[in-house]
Amino acid sequence: MSTEPSTDYPTIRLMPKAEARAIRHGFPWVYSDELVMDRRTKALAPGTLAVLEDAERRPLGLAAVNPLSRIVARVIDRDPEAVVDQAWFAARIGSALALRDRLYDAPFYRLVHAEADGLPGVVIDRFGSAAVVQPNAAWAEYRLDALVAALVEVKGVETVVKNGSGRVRGLEGLPEETLVLRGALEGPVPVPMNGATYMADLTGGQKTGLFYDQRPNHAFAAGLAKGGRVLDVFSHVGGFALAALAAGAESALAVDGSEPALALAEAGAEASGLAGRFATRKGDAFDTLAALGAEGAQFELVVCDPPAFAPSKSALDAGLRAYERVARLAAALVAPGGYLVLCSCSHAADLAKFRAASARGIGKAGRRGQILYTGFAGPDHPVLPHLAESGYLKALAFRLTE
Repeated sequence: MSTEPSTDYPTIRLMPKAEARAIRHGFPWVYSDELVMDRRTKALAPGTLAVLEDAERRPLGLAAVNPLSRIVARVIDRDPEAVVDQAWFAARIGSALALRDRLYDAPFYRLVHAEADGLPGVVIDRFGSAAVVQPNAAWAEYRLDALVAALVEVKGVETVVKNGSGRVRGLEGLPEETLVLRGALEGPVPVPMNGATYMADLTGGQKTGLFYDQRPNHAFAAGLAKGGRVLDVFSHVGGFALAALAAGAESALAVDGSEPALALAEAGAEASGLAGRFATRKGDAFDTLAALGAEGAQFELVVCDPPAFAPSKSALDAGLRAYERVARLAAALVAPGGYLVLCSCSHAADLAKFRAASARGIGKAGRRGQILYTGFAGPDHPVLPHLAESGYLKALAFRLTE
């Protein structure tokens, strides 16, 4: 745990070959091969704040350090003497809130999206009077009290949940735990979105309980579904299915391997007044797609939104094969002239690779089509210009013409 006084920071220094100009222009990361990793730097505890200097010892800003990580330093403030206390967190969260207040008319959104909102490694999703914090970096974990105190300054936030799960925390040497830090929860939280009501389990669900990033892609796909039959595979709590029904789809079938997720989807359909047109099917997605094909099932809209098949470069080849297989099985279920929406949340699979894998799968199913839409995460998931190519979420909408 970092214990340095407020502004009595140690220093770390870039190697001469490192591109200091990029840091000055806003690039937030320093990799381990760009920093002088002497004995003193290696001894810094994960989460320590340090003044980052260029090779000529000119200060570049204040950085959070983790000598165990490939990204050894993350710039958190351009002021090398910044005091990272409750007021500092409140300023960052207040700026993030001002953006979301312009984007949305209800307090249901991603409130803080890591580096782009000035809080590297920190994700905060807001669910009305509740908020879920993911402190995925050691520097934030060790200053969580100040962060949470600043968060409850936000008007209307009464309950704060810490979601300390996921592989990123493991890379930071942090334990997995989920705790209610402030207030109390009485069950799943209803979330209005795209004309439907979703039920978010903030303590037992996936991630923070709901995937806000897909909101614009739900909306686009819903527009393709009017009057048609919809299949939503890897449905989680009914993301695409409920939006499609709210937009006028004839029926929707949600497929997922998680019984609790499907129960939340059913509760959302009930709360939305859509239960009469909504059905679920529990099972492995690949097996269910194959079974539906064997049954001769057809849908005017098929959506597949799987988990990250390629979470790292080492998994890329296997992940692309999995995306191709999904596309092949799903394309076979699309009625003539219907639509297929395929999604990827894999950082390692860029848009071109994902698009190529999807096209191969569609072709192997004997189908042909045209791309109508390429979607990404919504505006409550901003990215820094320097990191724009690292955007993880991709959605492709095809009209199958053959």
